[in-house]
Amino acid sequence: MAKFEGIKWASKQMRYLLVEKKFGLFKADDKVYAVSRSIQYGLFLAFEGIRFFCKRDQKGKLKLIFLNWDKNLERFQKGIAFNLGKDQQHLVPSVQEMEDIFINKYFQETSMLRFLAEMAEIAAQGYLRPFTVDEEQSIGVTFPGNPSIRAVACSYDRYLGEPFCGVVVPHMVRAMGINKTGCLKLGINYLMSAKAIDEAKKVCPEAASALFLDDNPLARLEDRHITEWDSSCCLFGFRDGKVLKIPESNLILPSVTIQGIVTILKDMGIPVVERHLTYGELLHKVKAGELVAACSVGTAGILNRCHRLVLVDDKGKVVADHHPDEKHPLYSKFGEAREYYFNIYKEKVKVLEGMKLFSYLLE
Repeated sequence: MAKFEGIKWASKQMRYLLVEKKFGLFKADDKVYAVSRSIQYGLFLAFEGIRFFCKRDQKGKLKLIFLNWDKNLERFQKGIAFNLGKDQQHLVPSVQEMEDIFINKYFQETSMLRFLAEMAEIAAQGYLRPFTVDEEQSIGVTFPGNPSIRAVACSYDRYLGEPFCGVVVPHMVRAMGINKTGCLKLGINYLMSAKAIDEAKKVCPEAASALFLDDNPLARLEDRHITEWDSSCCLFGFRDGKVLKIPESNLILPSVTIQGIVTILKDMGIPVVERHLTYGELLHKVKAGELVAACSVGTAGILNRCHRLVLVDDKGKVVADHHPDEKHPLYSKFGEAREYYFNIYKEKVKVLEGMKLFSYLLE
């Protein structure tokens, strides 16, 4: 899977016990019990990735900025609810409750304020990673007895980045739509993502990302639908100037970032079509030279254009090899959209309709 580069972790992590509604701070490397069911079986592992930016305002106060992060919190909330039993649903925190513990408790802690001040000094990108564990010492295969939210934060230089090589991996399935897991950030999905990268490297040793098809491996290969990259969503740009977005479903993560990028592209006057794309159609467009760019879109990397996309048949044999047309106007427009998206965090450009900027003064 794609990796963070130039990462620097904050010295503290937070914990919020859902049963006791109790907040605490610990060293960043604090561990849960070695035999916790969260470690042994991956139960109750939901997580979220939230981009943020920190700067000084005109009075010199630290200002923490998020874009559409209410949607991040809502998605995290759904992941928590999925991992709890029907008799535990009252433990699921509200969006407002999570906003309070992250902003007013975690980020206001003294060492976190120092960390954010350093970020503001160098204008670094920030990433908040809340996740869930079971704090109870147990190896039982049941719902968690003492569920909690933990969170860590870091700054980083880039994630995935350009150029990157991607490979279609048709013989593996990331998630099952019938289980309604593909639309959530759950630990059960991401092991398959890591395994898919191993498979991709067998085809292309420098592969950094795997492109998944749908959850119907028994169907004719050409009829199956494109879904997501291993750890991000897809956008495809074609020679006619149109961009294609894969519709959200139980297999597709409702990406906060892709919604923002699509808004920016539309504001640029670029038509964005939301529809399914079969593997057969993608193969045809690659062979006909109609695909201008295949993009990876996600929280940490925002948007990265694939410099090589390798397509294979049902036996793993390479049948097509896409390289972007960097001279096509759409290729540069994708880069401009990425820059605009990050500049919203920096408050350098206007916030477009449908987007919501959250800012908090700290200290």
